[in-house]
Amino acid sequence: MDEDDFSVFITKIQNKIKKYEEKTYSKKLIHEYNNPINFGKIKNPDAKAKIKGPCGDTMKIELKIKNKIIKDARFWTDGCGPTIACGNMLTKLIKNINVKDANNITDFELIKALDNLPENHKHCATLSVNTLQKALKNINK
Repeated sequence: MDEDDFSVFITKIQNKIKKYEEKTYSKKLIHEYNNPINFGKIKNPDAKAKIKGPCGDTMKIELKIKNKIIKDARFWTDGCGPTIACGNMLTKLIKNINVKDANNITDFELIKALDNLPENHKHCATLSVNTLQKALKNINK
């Protein structure tokens, strides 16, 4: 296989993946996992947590909090696209809200914010929310 054949092969695979994604996931979910603006770490976080989900994905969340308001939120995961989307959307939802309100966010609200998740990926939202709740219990610990 020469370089041109290989490029054509790769383009065909990428197009098949894109069609599968568009058929399976909402546009918002695809956008969130392709643009994870809150992926990373916070230097000296005020709260953090890490949970490994039943599917094997790990989610970490770190928070900067001032006067009970979440000023910054970052996540890290080794999971799939929907897990990345859940982590990113959740951290976007909780920035600049108070800790109590953040602790009350449910996986159903996260799923709604992503314009839904396929049934076999709803556990990604639960993993993200559970990690956030654990982080909030660990403020300055």
